[in-house]
Amino acid sequence: MKREAKSWLRSFLLELILYAGLVVAYFFLVLAYLGNWLHRLFEHERRTYAFVALGLIIGQGFVLEVLTRALLAWIKPARKD
Repeated sequence: MKREAKSWLRSFLLELILYAGLVVAYFFLVLAYLGNWLHRLFEHERRTYAFVALGLIIGQGFVLEVLTRALLAWIKPARKD
């Protein structure tokens, strides 16, 4: 049981580190490329800004989940028991 818990904890920490790194990278990419446009949109078109922000949040969640799963599958392929 202890070996199983250690394996689970290792996978969890690896996923946490990967996901955190991807979120930080996403944040800086959006800030660098869309920051000024999003600010102007917030100032002048709040309703459009709300939909764009919601789209970015949903897109971020989807893309980061797919990338995290792919990276974890590549790092630790599933075992056949």
